[in-house]
Amino acid sequence: MTKTTEKSSLLPLLLPSRSIIFLLIFLIGSAVTGKELKEINNWWSVAATLVNIVTVAAIVLLARKSGRSYKELINYRKGGRSVKKTILLVYVFVCVGMGGMYAAGFIFYGKFMPQVSLDIVSPIPAALAIINLILLPLTVPFAEDGLYLGCGVGKIRNSYAAVIVPAFFYALQHCFIPTMFDVKYMFYRFVSFLPLTVIFCVYYRRKKDPFAIMISHAILDLATGVMIMLTSVVPGLYESWQSMI
Repeated sequence: MTKTTEKSSLLPLLLPSRSIIFLLIFLIGSAVTGKELKEINNWWSVAATLVNIVTVAAIVLLARKSGRSYKELINYRKGGRSVKKTILLVYVFVCVGMGGMYAAGFIFYGKFMPQVSLDIVSPIPAALAIINLILLPLTVPFAEDGLYLGCGVGKIRNSYAAVIVPAFFYALQHCFIPTMFDVKYMFYRFVSFLPLTVIFCVYYRRKKDPFAIMISHAILDLATGVMIMLTSVVPGLYESWQSMI
């Protein structure tokens, strides 16, 4: 085995990294500010963007050390796709992503939109919300899909493990974004994202094409970013939404 192959084979070991990093960020943030976790959880989107940037930088660096570019690692190719098929795939992925969240809300809280789901779009300083409206959906696909698909699905040899392991950690990270030590909440977050992460990993394992996945991923986070921006710039909107659930 060459040194390049050895380095490449270590990439799947990065899969738990984001879960650990987010857990530490919120624990340290709580300790430093002297606030409870629920009081700082509205900052999750800013933390996510920063972690995304670090994740992409780490993937690019490790890919180069293993003799590849980021594009080669994630198997990105220009052209050769049907526009209609890509649009259909994006539509399906977005529906599965939203459906998973609504279904999990009903399963664990008896509501399609429980309070813990609304808390995800609670307000932050308006300027940061506007900046993050661009940065969050722009960085998420490159960070998460680069990690869980490129370093996970693309590097694990066993066909079953190549789907199960990355999909598990892909969903698990959301239990800590934001972090709250409540078993029901953590199961809700995990189950919310598991259907989508499994479909992402199965599709990527078969097609080795991340394009539709990355586009749909960006759309889902753009929708979240828009809602955070609205609650941040429109006074009373978050409270109004709270009264509706």
